[in-house]
Amino acid sequence: MIDAGLSKKQTLARLAAIGEDPSKLDAIFITHEHSDHVAGLPALARGLKIPVFLTERTAPLIEWNGEAPPIEKFPAGQAIEFGQLSVQSFTIPHDAEDPVGYAIRTNGLKFGLATDLGYLPDSVKWHLNGAHILLLESNHDLDMLKAGPYPWAVKQRVLSRKGHLSNDLACEYIRQELSGEVQTLILGHLSEQNNHPSIAEISAVQALEARRGSPRLIVARPRIQTEIFQL
Repeated sequence: MIDAGLSKKQTLARLAAIGEDPSKLDAIFITHEHSDHVAGLPALARGLKIPVFLTERTAPLIEWNGEAPPIEKFPAGQAIEFGQLSVQSFTIPHDAEDPVGYAIRTNGLKFGLATDLGYLPDSVKWHLNGAHILLLESNHDLDMLKAGPYPWAVKQRVLSRKGHLSNDLACEYIRQELSGEVQTLILGHLSEQNNHPSIAEISAVQALEARRGSPRLIVARPRIQTEIFQL
């Protein structure tokens, strides 16, 4: 599992909804310490008695509220061999202590995840290259954000190079540099206040029309469980 922002109860309910036994989870990998990524982590990890993988600088920032589960620390950028998975971490530009994305390989397939980043540096693009399934942030529509309810300081944070990826920036990458191996593209981490799934989808469809062999496009709606993705 990557991140645990939902409560333990919600997480177990969602696993049950797709027929997954939580006792078969082997580990949780964390991207960064912000509450929407770790709020349910202490209770979930303790309840399942499974290790938590996170960077050396992120680890001290997690409040366990009791006995901590087994902790596996690693430096950002390290690859971790875990069972049949090769989990490559990579640094992303976000206003957390030591945030990372992940590129996971198994049986000749690759899954890439990059959310919570203000822009896409070449290093991140390099790690996402060759992914067969890609989960990419498409957080906000610029016009909605500018006209929306957030205080100006928060808007500046979201727009910064350590904030969140806009629809426009995500689509620029999709149009110009998305790897040809991508079979399923999932747009995620959409803001409920500053974006709408239909806006993100229309923008991405237009970006994909400029490419050959467009992948399947899925827009992950806030608070709604997606389907299971398989290759």
